[in-house]
Amino acid sequence: MVSSVVTRVAERAPIVLVVASMCMYASGAAFAKSLFDEASPTTVVWLRLAIGAVILAALARPRLGGRSTTDWQVVVGFGVSLAVMNWSYYEAIQRIPLGLAVLFESTGPLAVALLGSRRPRDLLWVALAAVGIVLLSFEPGQLSWAGVLCALLAGAAWGAYILLSQSTGGRWEGWDGLAVASVVAAVIVTPFALAGDVSAVGHAHVAGIGVVVALLGTVIPYSFELAALRTVPSNVFGVLMSLEPGIAALIGLIGLGETLGAVQWLALLCVIAASVGATRSNPRPSPRSGSDELPVVAS
Repeated sequence: MVSSVVTRVAERAPIVLVVASMCMYASGAAFAKSLFDEASPTTVVWLRLAIGAVILAALARPRLGGRSTTDWQVVVGFGVSLAVMNWSYYEAIQRIPLGLAVLFESTGPLAVALLGSRRPRDLLWVALAAVGIVLLSFEPGQLSWAGVLCALLAGAAWGAYILLSQSTGGRWEGWDGLAVASVVAAVIVTPFALAGDVSAVGHAHVAGIGVVVALLGTVIPYSFELAALRTVPSNVFGVLMSLEPGIAALIGLIGLGETLGAVQWLALLCVIAASVGATRSNPRPSPRSGSDELPVVAS
């Protein structure tokens, strides 16, 4: 029933699914941040990854036999990028507002979009993004260097995630690669979670929100984006995803009361404009052209 509704929406209004997925990612992060008084970011991200991995593995039932060494190297690398991206992003949003964390994180996909470009006009998008980041120095009150560095690390991992998703999608069918990579990511984060205070996981409230975060941050958005990518060209998809810092800032304002100053909103608009420009001038190949590329998503 649910899948048929998603399919119908994907056929008639796929952009609605893409926007809904971004809202869900940001909402999942807001729910996660609401737990930081009760559990550490590492514990919360472990909950998200572990629950998400179990759900994805149950849905995908990945075929593990007959895989080459390269197949495993690619999917393990994909899992490492997934673990680093999620952990550093959650550490960032503990310290800085949601919208600003996504602003810094989006420098990773922007760099990938411009990777290898030799067009002089693409320097404009680099300069515009740099202006946006510099503008934040005029209103530094809500920023911490630790939060900014964690967000930039999440951006670098997001860039690696994008590149590895292409290789993973080409070697693993359907959701198989994503399911295996999610298990790898959960295993990587597990010892760090166990090294801290995991007693909060036993509380029904924390565990319940962990399930919500896993659903909003992984399972439902992936299904929406996979359905939407069947009809939305990848360059249009990339432009829509460029709006994510603004959506995250709005969710942070509504859900967490995180207010941004006028200069910070202007910085967000600069980075969004740079991302849109870079995506339009350097469109990535459409997943519908023959590859099984995974959706390019935020953490």
